[in-house]
Amino acid sequence: MLASFATKLATVAALVAGVVSTPIAYTGSADLAVRSPSELSSRTFHSFNLWNGHRSLDHFDNFYGEDNFDGRVHFNQVVESENRLVCHAQAIEIIQQRLVVLQEMAKRIITETICEVETQTVVFQQFHASFGHFGSDLRRKSGHRVGYDSRIVSHFGEIINEEDSSISTHDFGFSGSDVGSHTVIVGGHNWDDRFSPFSVESAWGASNDAILSLQD
Repeated sequence: MLASFATKLATVAALVAGVVSTPIAYTGSADLAVRSPSELSSRTFHSFNLWNGHRSLDHFDNFYGEDNFDGRVHFNQVVESENRLVCHAQAIEIIQQRLVVLQEMAKRIITETICEVETQTVVFQQFHASFGHFGSDLRRKSGHRVGYDSRIVSHFGEIINEEDSSISTHDFGFSGSDVGSHTVIVGGHNWDDRFSPFSVESAWGASNDAILSLQD
């Protein structure tokens, strides 16, 4: 069933990847943009290559590049397609279900393909932090366009081997530094430069309040 689900989503992803136009390079500013040399020199570089002697972390820094643990320092976004795809509203439960599937798949990948708990922890922290940048995109705080990488998404159906539903282990042929180079911007949203900055910050604040209230 899981393999079938992945295959269906892969078909959609392939269609998305085929919707392209002239690539447009976009360089953001703000809090997630590329840092200046003076800013970078003042930061402490945390390398995780073979961190604490764990061989499973060999070459860890290569994925996003050195001094770029979660992809925030060096990010190059190229808009490949803009507003050719339009969002279609769905029941919130349907959306939540699919996001939880992705959440549980991430847990499965981390626990089934990494045996050292220290490496599991480092990889999860990297995943959590890098995905968290999308929140700043949605709030129009990062200087990046709100979209997704169609080339990366096209590999979704390859995560699971259809014949036995195991996790695939072949190289997809990209690194973290490639994320954003084939960005698709979906149209149809209700963002308004006059009103949305306030309403979105209100939504962000309310969500954070809900999270913090559970920590009391």
